[in-house]
Amino acid sequence: MKVKYKYKIKEIIEFVIGCLFVALAFNLFMSPNNLVAGGVSGFSLILKYFFGLNSSLIISISNIILIILSFIVLGKEKTKTTILGSILFPLFVSMTEHLSTYISFKESELLLVAIFGGVLQGIGAGLIFKAGYSTGGTDILNMIVSKIFKMSLGNSMFFTDGLIIVAGAFVFGFNNLMYSLIILYIIATMTDKVVLGISDSKAFYIITEEEKRVKEFVIKELHHGVTEFSAKGGYNNKKQTVLMSVVPTREYYKLKEGIHGIDKNAFFVVTDSYEVKGGE
Repeated sequence: MKVKYKYKIKEIIEFVIGCLFVALAFNLFMSPNNLVAGGVSGFSLILKYFFGLNSSLIISISNIILIILSFIVLGKEKTKTTILGSILFPLFVSMTEHLSTYISFKESELLLVAIFGGVLQGIGAGLIFKAGYSTGGTDILNMIVSKIFKMSLGNSMFFTDGLIIVAGAFVFGFNNLMYSLIILYIIATMTDKVVLGISDSKAFYIITEEEKRVKEFVIKELHHGVTEFSAKGGYNNKKQTVLMSVVPTREYYKLKEGIHGIDKNAFFVVTDSYEVKGGE
């Protein structure tokens, strides 16, 4: 219980720091330069331009609407992880919105703004997702797309946030669009690096009652090899088979969701593989 408690505290700290980083990236880099990097925060810049509305207010209202959508589509358990972020993120945006008065990057080279803003927001988003939480907003849509299409959270950002970025181009100009796309790419890359690690491959060790179906999925659907190990449970001394497969990091979510879809009770461990040679 003590270990579990410490782990939960660590998750909450990561989540709070992540929310703060995303809010700082928005107020220091995105908002002063009208860089629409997707998300509800990007949408708030568009509405602020037309109606002069406060960004934190727009984010809060949008989050309420999307929480309702999350409850309908993702269910009660997933929605619980978005409620705290939906409150904390706009609160941090409101608390840090005046920092740009003292620390200004408005006159800085836009490429540097895009790089540093994207890195800061990507790290923040990664910490939030790694802790198992969400800031609400389009993060809800990202999770829906990630679940349905079995893609990483970083890649799903391209899909859901793309429309907002294109809309921003018509408002703030296509020059800003180019920098926004750079930001989105950096955010997606950094998010995946924080959540999934820096290795190019992942090794899955799987124990399941549906060995044949999981093997067929890996071999026929993902086109990767599978190795079988004979093992014995330490608690019940029951003989069992461990399936091992190494897949590219970009296919992590495909295999993870594939295993879950075949056997919800499957047990698996994922480790980083920094070098893979030979075999298929």
